[in-house]
Amino acid sequence: MNSTAGIITSLADAGTDMIEIGMPFSDPMADGPVIQHSNEIALQNGMNLKLLFNQLQDIRKETDIPILLMGYLNPVVQFGIEKFCQKCKVTGIDGVILPDLPPMVFVEEYLPLFEKYNLYNILLITPQSDDERIHAIDKISRGFIYMVSSSSVTGVKGSFSDEQFTYFKRVKDLNLNNPGLIGFGISSSVTFKNACKYSAGAIIGSAFVSILGERGDIDENIKQFVKEMRDFFL
Repeated sequence: MNSTAGIITSLADAGTDMIEIGMPFSDPMADGPVIQHSNEIALQNGMNLKLLFNQLQDIRKETDIPILLMGYLNPVVQFGIEKFCQKCKVTGIDGVILPDLPPMVFVEEYLPLFEKYNLYNILLITPQSDDERIHAIDKISRGFIYMVSSSSVTGVKGSFSDEQFTYFKRVKDLNLNNPGLIGFGISSSVTFKNACKYSAGAIIGSAFVSILGERGDIDENIKQFVKEMRDFFL
């Protein structure tokens, strides 16, 4: 329940470049079994947005690493959109990822609030996104573009297919204004390295969440995990 801040500082100390914190939700439709299960456990333990913000209120005294919140629109709307943006600013959150918030709805309804509180909204593209849509998303993006590697949910995959590599190269060749980070299926140093060949970096979710449930010292497990992922670049 109270391990959030400790995990963040361990990740930062281990050399992680940016941290994404999941906002637990009862129906995480974009996520696979590992993160679905972690959502269930978090909700059973009583985790909610108010408690999360309380846990993060002093995090900027510990680290200046970029921090994003990722989740679904429903809990944010229930919390209150402006209240949420305001709490992010006060807490030191840099941005959010809301996969079920359509880009045009964001622009038409929420963009002024996000600009008011200097909060980044990270938008997603998929292999099914055509070049026109990708350019449109690039135009309204700040920070980076989340390149979803496949049309499936989050979770561990063995390797990338030829079709995925074609998609990565297509996006890279578009020379977008915003850097792209590839997520979904990044579960080993090999997939991490391959993703980074075609993008500015890679996002690791399920594989990391899995190690939080392993036995042993959490801090040491985190440091070893990050080291293994970054070994190709050291």
